[in-house]
Amino acid sequence: MPREQGRKFIAQNKKARHDYSILDTYEVGLVLTGTEVKSLRAGRASLVDGFASIDDGEVWLQHVHIAEYMEGTWTNHAPRRKRKVLMHRSEIDKLIGKIKEGGLTLVPLDLYFKDGKVKATLALAKGKKSYDKRHDMAERDSRREIQKAFGRYVKGRR
Repeated sequence: MPREQGRKFIAQNKKARHDYSILDTYEVGLVLTGTEVKSLRAGRASLVDGFASIDDGEVWLQHVHIAEYMEGTWTNHAPRRKRKVLMHRSEIDKLIGKIKEGGLTLVPLDLYFKDGKVKATLALAKGKKSYDKRHDMAERDSRREIQKAFGRYVKGRR
């Protein structure tokens, strides 16, 4: 049986890009149980309330919901348990320094399979204020209007 190739997205946290300014991203691995991987293959995960924390020099992913595997028995996992994140020691040390500076958090952006292994994208992010969110939405709307006007101009409709 051939190995899986490429990326297959499982879940994305679209609200994270709205609520946070993304400063840096990291591709990380996760320590999972068998039933969690089977549930992820069925696409049953949610990153909505998820965040990562650093405890005793280790990174942990918290409040990420991976639904229980339907065919699982007593070996099933807890849906919102803490999951260990696999990162290089040097990356963890840099993150500890940046987070302790203040105002920054680690937020999961997406979960996906890469060559058969579950990976996540963690973002070092700073929370946006409500006026920043409004400004971003106004900017996006104006860009969309410019694109529409340009499209009409190219087609000769003015």
